[in-house]
Amino acid sequence: MAVKILIKRKVPGHKSEELSKLLKHLRALTMIQPGYISGETLDRVDVLGQSLVISTWQSVESWRTWVLSKERQEIQGRIDELLGEETTYEIYEYQ
Repeated sequence: MAVKILIKRKVPGHKSEELSKLLKHLRALTMIQPGYISGETLDRVDVLGQSLVISTWQSVESWRTWVLSKERQEIQGRIDELLGEETTYEIYEYQ
């Protein structure tokens, strides 16, 4: 069953350019993963520096395979280090 993954980050303005490069690289890799369907990135309007990625996957297993991969963990570690905190994830499934 398809799932939606919500990925939330707090982005200080002075780090947004460097973060953008990492996220573009991560997105390019994500798009070729088995089970990936689609994704979109949103910036919160009422709170500066908050972003949300909504990613759709064919299954939780497909998402977990990608999120636990060494390649993704390396990039995600660089993102979290840059932002000074861990990215948060929420997994939702269709009813």
